[in-house]
Amino acid sequence: MKKALLASLLAATLAGPALAQLPVVAQPDHAKLLASSDPKLAANKRLVYNFWREVFEGGHMELADRYLAESYMQHNPEVPTGRAGFVDVFSKVATSKPIEARVRAPLVSIVAERDLVILSFVSELPDPKDASKTYTTTWFDMFRIENGKIAEHWDPDTKH
Repeated sequence: MKKALLASLLAATLAGPALAQLPVVAQPDHAKLLASSDPKLAANKRLVYNFWREVFEGGHMELADRYLAESYMQHNPEVPTGRAGFVDVFSKVATSKPIEARVRAPLVSIVAERDLVILSFVSELPDPKDASKTYTTTWFDMFRIENGKIAEHWDPDTKH
């Protein structure tokens, strides 16, 4: 049994280069990402998508109350909870600009289930083994919708 496990581990180690990562690729058709046969899920996707375009990317903090519940719960350790906390933090770093017709960030997917919507994006990072190269991975933001507004948010960010 131990010999078989050791052989499997050795084979997996030697096959490392053959298991090279495939690049994460954005989906160019946002209409396809927003589609759903369930009208409620389609509305939830559109709510999060428009929030991302108008408030997050567009920097229009004055529109935050259209999308975020006042009691908005934040699970990112760098942003305080509450709509006012979100607006305070992002007002300091966001510049209001024209709102684009579509999300600019490279979207991979939009998934909606029950009251949750997940946006996943291509994230390009420097290769820690070779600073002259980059690699792609996936970033996600997950939102919970309640009474037609974003009530809660999660992402994989860490303290800086």
